[in-house]
Amino acid sequence: MKRLTAKEEEIMGFFWKEGPMFVKQLLPFYSEPRPHFNTLSTIVRGLEEKGFLAHKTYGNTYEYYPLISEDDFKKGTLRAVIDKYFNKSVLGAVSTLVEEEEISIDELKDLIRQVKKGKSSI
Repeated sequence: MKRLTAKEEEIMGFFWKEGPMFVKQLLPFYSEPRPHFNTLSTIVRGLEEKGFLAHKTYGNTYEYYPLISEDDFKKGTLRAVIDKYFNKSVLGAVSTLVEEEEISIDELKDLIRQVKKGKSSI
């Protein structure tokens, strides 16, 4: 999965939350000073080139919609981090979280129980 810049990820968040939109509909999500329409349009077209968005044509304007779900993006991003920084080892990533006290042993045991039941909320 291709990487996104912080701005691209922010814009994808709007599409995941709101669904299909025209570029002009992105402007109200920003406080003043709002980004210029052309700036947003350039970022949105870049997201389309990367395969994250597609569009429907209405006359001379485009309505964009996400091609990748937020859940799939999260999973792909997590997989990329694990592959890059933990030598493709999920166990290595989890071990680091336990060692850094980001997750307790009890939470880890609870997670194992949830996975065994098929009810993981990860």
